[in-house]
This record gives sequence, C-alpha cells and structure tokens, in this order.
Amino acid sequence: MKSNLVITHTVSRQHNSLFRYYHTNAAAKAYFTEKLQTCKNLISATTTHSNVLKSGLSNDTFTTNGLINCYVRFLRINHAHKLFDEMPQPNVVSWTSLMAGYVNCGRPVTALWLFHQMQGTLVLPNEFTFSTLINACSILASIDMGRRIHGLVEVMGFGSNLVVCSSLIDMYGKCNHVDEARIVFDSMYVRNVVSWTSMITTYAQNAQGHCALQLFREFTQLRLEKPNHFMLCSVISACASLGSLGSGKVTHGIVIRLWHDTNDVVATALVDMYAKCGCVHYSDKVFRRIPNPSVIPYTSMIVGAAKYGLGTLSLQLFQEMIDRRIKPNDVTFVGVLHACSHSGLIDKGLELFNSMNGKYGVMPDTKHYTCIADMLGRVGRVEEAYQLAKSVHVERDGYSMLWGTLLAASRLHGRVDIALEASRQLIESNQQVAGAYVTLSNAYALAGDWENAHQLRSEMKRTGIHKEPGSSWIEIKDSTYVFHAGDVSKCSQANEILSLLKELGHRMKERGYVGGTAGLVFVDVEEEAKEEIVSLHSEKFALAFGLINMPGGVTIRIMKNLRMCRDCHESFKLISDIVGRDFVVRDVNRFHHFKNGSCTCGDFW
Repeated sequence: MKSNLVITHTVSRQHNSLFRYYHTNAAAKAYFTEKLQTCKNLISATTTHSNVLKSGLSNDTFTTNGLINCYVRFLRINHAHKLFDEMPQPNVVSWTSLMAGYVNCGRPVTALWLFHQMQGTLVLPNEFTFSTLINACSILASIDMGRRIHGLVEVMGFGSNLVVCSSLIDMYGKCNHVDEARIVFDSMYVRNVVSWTSMITTYAQNAQGHCALQLFREFTQLRLEKPNHFMLCSVISACASLGSLGSGKVTHGIVIRLWHDTNDVVATALVDMYAKCGCVHYSDKVFRRIPNPSVIPYTSMIVGAAKYGLGTLSLQLFQEMIDRRIKPNDVTFVGVLHACSHSGLIDKGLELFNSMNGKYGVMPDTKHYTCIADMLGRVGRVEEAYQLAKSVHVERDGYSMLWGTLLAASRLHGRVDIALEASRQLIESNQQVAGAYVTLSNAYALAGDWENAHQLRSEMKRTGIHKEPGSSWIEIKDSTYVFHAGDVSKCSQANEILSLLKELGHRMKERGYVGGTAGLVFVDVEEEAKEEIVSLHSEKFALAFGLINMPGGVTIRIMKNLRMCRDCHESFKLISDIVGRDFVVRDVNRFHHFKNGSCTCGDFW
C-alpha cells in the first residue's frame, strides 16, 4: 500500500509540474485539444476531463467543446449535455456538437428541440448545424420539417454550400422526393464527389436505377474526381435492382482499377449484385476473395444461392459461417429458411427455425413465420400453415407477407376455405387487394366454381380494382427492351417474334406439350383459347426477342415483375432443350435457370 501511495503522489507532482509548464491558456488548450482528440476509450476521456478541472479551464468554451465532442464520440450523451448546461457561453460549436450527439444516439427529435432552443439565443447556425439538422430529418423521414429547415438554409445564405446541399439531397432521397433532390443538385454551382454520390444514391434507393447509372456515366465523363467506394456501392446497387449484368461488370472493372475490390462493403455489394443478376458462380468468386467475410457477405451469398434454387449450397454456407463462429442475424435466417422452403428441405428448415432463439439468440419475427408457412404450404400441409398464421402476432406491414403466402398455398392445393379467409385478411388490412381477389378467383376456378370466380372478377371491375399487368424486360448490350403481356405490336420485330413463338409451339407439341390446359388459365374459355392466352405472356415475348437478336451460346437473361406462371415455366424448360440455350428468368420471387430441359428450382417454387 505504501508504494502505491508514493506512486500516486509522484504522478500528482508530475501533473502539477506539467500544468505549471503549460502556464499559458493557449498552450494548455492546445495540450488538452490533442489529448481529447486521441482518447481511445471512456477511461482516458474521464481522466483528461479530471485534468481539465485541475487546470482551471473548466469554464473555457474551446476546451469544453473538446470534452463534449469526446463524450459524444463515446456515445455518453448525458455527460455531454451536463457539460453543455454548465457552460457560461456556449457557441455554435457547442450547440452543434450536442445536436450531432443526439442524432448519433438515435434521438433526432431532441436534436431538433435543441435547435429550437438555440433560436432563442444570439448564436447563429453554421453549415454543420444545418447538416446535422437535415440528417435528423432524414432519420425521421420528416419531409415537412426538412422543407422548413431547407427554407432557413436559403434565408441564411447556405443554399449553395456543398455540405448542406449534399445533406439536403440525401434527406429528400430518404423521404422519397427524388425530384426535389434533383432540384437541389442542379442548383449547386460547385459539386464534389459527396454531392454526386448523394444524388446517385437517391436514384438507386428510389427504384430509379437507370437514372443512377446515367448520372454515374456523366460523373465519370467529367473526370474531375475518382469515384469513392460509397458511390460505387450505390452504382452496384442500381445494377442489382435492374438486373443489369453488363453495367454491373463494367462497374466491377472500375472497382478493380481503383483498388476498391478489397473493401468489404464494396465486395458485399458485388456479391449481392451478381446474385441478383443470376450469376451465383460470380458471386461465389467475389465472396471467396474476401479475406475475413463477416455476417453480411455470408448472408448475401446464402440469400443469393437460396433464390437460385441452390438450397444445399445455402446450408453449406450457413454451416461454414457457424464453424467460423460468425453469429447469424435475422436476415441470415430468412435466407436459409427460404432456401429450405424452395428446395423441399422441410425437416432441416423446421430444425433451424426451432433453434433460432435458444441456440443463436435470434427472435423469430413475421418474415421467419412467413418462411415456415411457405415451407408447410408447398408440401401440402396447408392446415398447419393456416394454424400457424392464426397463432402468431403479425404487425400490419407483415400481413401481406404471411397471409399472401398462405393464400397462394391454399389456391395451389385447392383449399378454397383457407383461401377465402386469407383473402379476407388481406382485403380488410388493405394490402395486396388486387392480388387477393385474383388469387381467390383462381382458387374458385380451379375447384370448378365458375359462378364465384366470375362474381369476384365482376366485383373487381365494379370497384375499379386492377391487378398489376405482367411485364418482362431483357438487356442487350446497353439497351433494355420491355414487353407487356398480351401485346407485342409496339415492337418493330413483332411479326418475327410471333412467327418464332408459333414455330416453337409446334415443336413443343411434338414433344407432348399441352399448353394452357392444366389449371393454368382461370377463365371459363375453350382450351384452344387458353393456349393463345398463355402464349402471349410477356416473358415469352422477351425470350423470342432474345433468341432473334442474341448470338448463339450467350445466356438469355429475362426480368419479370410478377411470378412466372407454370405454363411459361414448362415452356422455357422445353425450349431450352429444343434450341440448346441457357435462359435465366428472375421473377418477383426467385431465379429460374433453364438448361437442357430442366430448371434449377427443380419445379419447386
């Protein structure tokens, strides 16, 4: 004990000597500023705070601002606020630092309240104050408050400030007001890589991938700055949403050229992009080059393999992740349960579901229950799926997932009673109303109850409910070609497309194909008319166009906005064998890779 006391007194004498050495305020401020900026943990921060008190600088605004920033960095917002309240004259840095602290702690409303308090003082906001406030509005997705802050920005002369404008673009984007974001972007006299990235990200996050790619091309043509990894991630995300493999590969080339391929975030975006473009083998190549993949790239690979029908690969990746002691998250389990559902691995899926909370500490939510309902429904255990749906608490935004899944399963297995209940749940919650009407009508038709089927269709017409029309698109070189169900007349090659589809129809019939006769078209018409209806689906137009315009040996990739119907699925399998080509179709649920007369989904989708 005695030796410890000696050491303590020695340290105290050293501190006193140090403070005497830094006898001027300027030198002391510089010393403490450096110390606070280099603090690596809360203990060093509190130690430095103690020394500030001993030095007599506790009322110095500059030094206290440093302390506030330090506590904010370690998310000790209460400590920071207490210091702020004790300040005799807080300046704009003090106010802004505290506001930023509350935003970083997930309390944006308090940050906005502080600004209201600040407006009652003589302290004027600066560019960082406005940037912080706009960020708070982004988190809250409050477009009204964001517009009010934007008005103040203009009044106080910050309307052309780079930092503020970039924040405004981001805020408008997150509030889904893309046009207003573009107005801010176009009004900027000077732009940097951050402002360009904000606008590109806004387009990518609001399902305007084509605009994101066009803006990226404009940026690269200017050659003013090199794209950073944030911009590249947004561009890759845009390619993924569009299923644009060509643009994705070009962007990947830029990533490699700028040495961003070792960045985990960029690599994960590439894994996701290749998976969503139907190139899981490319995803795997990128994934295997990540030195120490975290849960996020693993999850992207698991989900990608699941949607491609490679359930065994998803399970292998999951086990590999567990073996490396990487804890799965809720999205990981969505991916692996989806893989089990779409690969018929029901026992393994139920085993994983039951282990989620107890073994891995992940509480199941609506997404996981939906996967289980889907899993049970696909193998005909519709009653069990129905009882599960009734027993779990579902948030409003989860209704469309759970009850929509149950509706599809009950229609597929002829359980009109359950289909009726699922439709009622969806219609009452005002979600997927058109889909619910159509699927229930199809269920009635499948059961031969044409009266109720027609009645539902009439009700849809009377109330103005319309199902989303089917459309498909195909990318050839740098151009995208869109086709709509039932009409190919606007295409310059319409006659060639119809002629090719007719020829392929004859060749399929030679192999025993019977189109539109297996409960695939739920309207009461003659069989010949049914064949004609299914032959006019948008993905068939896109396929014929691809066969006409793409050289042999090249995989034809098609995107579709709805679920691929069973007739088109059977047709694509046969045509892949007839013409000796690979086709990849990405519908609203998953990928189908057709090759040599079979599909990766194993006819289980």
